[in-house]
Amino acid sequence: MPLTKDRLHPSPEEKRKHKRELLVRSPSSFFLDVKCPGCYKTTTCFSHAQTVLLSVGCSTVLCQPTGGKAGLTEDAPSDQSQLRDFPCLFH
Repeated sequence: MPLTKDRLHPSPEEKRKHKRELLVRSPSSFFLDVKCPGCYKTTTCFSHAQTVLLSVGCSTVLCQPTGGKAGLTEDAPSDQSQLRDFPCLFH
């Protein structure tokens, strides 16, 4: 009997669902690296941060809380590809 739903590659509809309504439950939060455009230092940021994240080198604002996910500043590039595989397990 074939599987009716592919758990490894969820459909776009499945990805948009709330984390409790997914077929396989998993947290929707993650960590990402944010590089400061001024001093080029990399800082790790939580996707749902509730405080303002400042750069270590030059104290510029890298991300601000928006009520849900943290909003990155327009000129702060992020590299979430490496850290996306390690979602946060704390609530």
